[in-house]
Amino acid sequence: MSSERFEGFPAGRMRQVRLPDLVFSELLPAIDDLAEFKVTLHVLWRLQRAPAEPPAISYRDLATDEVLMAGLRGCDEPPLAALQQGLDRAVARGTLLQVLVPGHDGAEPWYLVNTPRGREACAQAQRGELVLAGQPARMSPGEPALPPERPNIFGLYEQNIGLLTPLIAEELAEAEDHYPPHWIEDAFREAVRANKRNWRYVAAILRRWERDGIARGDTPGDEYYQGGKYGHLIQR
Repeated sequence: MSSERFEGFPAGRMRQVRLPDLVFSELLPAIDDLAEFKVTLHVLWRLQRAPAEPPAISYRDLATDEVLMAGLRGCDEPPLAALQQGLDRAVARGTLLQVLVPGHDGAEPWYLVNTPRGREACAQAQRGELVLAGQPARMSPGEPALPPERPNIFGLYEQNIGLLTPLIAEELAEAEDHYPPHWIEDAFREAVRANKRNWRYVAAILRRWERDGIARGDTPGDEYYQGGKYGHLIQR
């Protein structure tokens, strides 16, 4: 057991990490391996901070993570062996998904959380239809390039509104599961343009788009706002 003492959490603003209740009620009680425990929590933390969409992380990135490697020194195996053991067990348990992405040095393992979004992204990556954090997608000649990656809803909130709270984080997670990513980004943009930097206003925009039956693949344009309730807020 390490004798290094934790000095406690400092005063002031600290970045929050959002984890589903099932992590504490079902997943962690089932984990009986220290490497799997540390790797699981660390990957969940790293993917919360990932700017890419969908959040994914490579084995190479984890193996060069100084914080993770330092934590794995407390396991029975050497850190790299403990990392592989933890990842293998997390994949076997169903916590993480693994997808092999072709690269210059052969196929490289990438990891995603086993959520509906993660399962869909994993299937798309396996078919070569999705870029994982800058990895080149396999596209046919003449096929259009994939659109640039979008920031996730938590990054948009922190960039445009402010500090996340647990209650707001829960609402954001529900919205992220319900609305298309480009709707969310456009709704934040409209709130900033209207100088209404709060989540209630963003959520109201999203509900209105859904209520008005806008197709999930479409992006509302200025003419939509100019003809509706928020028309007076639009400046050309």
